[in-house]
Amino acid sequence: MGGGMTTVERTQVFLLPDLGEGLSEAEIVEWRVAVGDIVTVDQSVVEVETAKAVVDVPCPYAGRVVTLHGAAGEVRPVGQPLITIAPLDGGDEPAGHATYREEERAGSGNVLIGYGTGHGGATRRRRRPRLAVAPEPADAGPADGGDTALAGDTGPTAAPAPHAGAVAAAGPALVISPIVRRLARERGVDLGTVRGSGPGGVIRRADVEAALTVPVARLAAVPDPQVAPTPEGDGDVIVPLTGVRKVIADKLSRSRREIPEVTIWVDVDATGLLETRAAINAATPDAPVSILALLARICLSGLRRFPQLNSRVDTEGQRIVQSAGVHLGIAAQTDRGLLVPVLRDAQRLTTAELAAELTATTAAARAGTLAPSRLTGGTFTLNNYGVFGVDGSTPIINHPEAALLGVGRIVDKPWVVDGQLAVRKVTQLSLTFDHRVCDGGVAGGFLRHVADCVERPALLIAAV
Repeated sequence: MGGGMTTVERTQVFLLPDLGEGLSEAEIVEWRVAVGDIVTVDQSVVEVETAKAVVDVPCPYAGRVVTLHGAAGEVRPVGQPLITIAPLDGGDEPAGHATYREEERAGSGNVLIGYGTGHGGATRRRRRPRLAVAPEPADAGPADGGDTALAGDTGPTAAPAPHAGAVAAAGPALVISPIVRRLARERGVDLGTVRGSGPGGVIRRADVEAALTVPVARLAAVPDPQVAPTPEGDGDVIVPLTGVRKVIADKLSRSRREIPEVTIWVDVDATGLLETRAAINAATPDAPVSILALLARICLSGLRRFPQLNSRVDTEGQRIVQSAGVHLGIAAQTDRGLLVPVLRDAQRLTTAELAAELTATTAAARAGTLAPSRLTGGTFTLNNYGVFGVDGSTPIINHPEAALLGVGRIVDKPWVVDGQLAVRKVTQLSLTFDHRVCDGGVAGGFLRHVADCVERPALLIAAV
């Protein structure tokens, strides 16, 4: 990734850099500097929000800020001017210019805090909570509040409805996330009437969504240019297809257009897998493993036997590319939509390491703190849709991958064991695959291997 630059009368114009695969624009959240400030090489100058993450963008030049191109809330296209820097007196060009050009020629610049190439030890700074003061509502009616679901929670829970006046008296609304601010603005929610359920009273997205349950008569008084009833007045609501929702729509549509996908499935007895997990956690209580981690380990074993499914089709080159490593994508439902964070070279991790990485990665995805690079480059996806209480699915492949394994809920069902009817823990596994990379024999072999390992985990031990 690298940002562009132009030179006009010794000033350096830093262009908004490429922020990741498929991202063509970013919204300015907050400027870290002002016109006239002195900046150093790789100093963070602006915080921007893309469809995938909120990131700090450092400037590769040193000097005095001449112009800020764009205000907070404005969307800037990639490659357009972001900030103009003038060299300090006595210098022909800003310090660090040569360094930046060298990195640009190498194909990578230190663009995003935490994953640039200029300074290997750099990490993204923790943002301090900023206060967003909302005006007092015209009436003092009640507003609903709510808690958001944390990683591992089963869902949101309701909080008592506070009185608007009491909230205002307690102080200004605490809002950290730009996503929350945007949602409140688009839906016409007065943040001054919302009670935050986060640490220290921070307002979360779930709090804003809970506030939408106020009577329609109150919302009707708030003009909303983006979400409004249709002119016919039939109660329809128009939701713009933007941000992460647009990225998801475009990617899934492309997958359906390009990939001739087939789904096969099988019911399996997961009783042995649950017993194995219980035995592991009893032996290692300080490093517990989840069912998802065990399923990930089983998938890795299957891909080792059937590498055709760990590939992608290069349509331009008319070839199939089998990946040397398994970059395992984990479908995660978040407040921002469906994201698929990637565990790179997952085959190198132990089962305990897989469990720890899965926990940390899904938590970061739900918090919106993953770098854009962590959301691309997967070669195979594992999707646990059983958490939604459903048995089966025919999921769409995460383009440009070639396969996706889905897992339904685990429930008690009658099952024949050694000729006798018994109650067992049963789940359904579904494999959606790209028929261009393999035929049914390979796909069926993979799914049967996964099913056998779920039913008899000892087979997994024998295969690793």
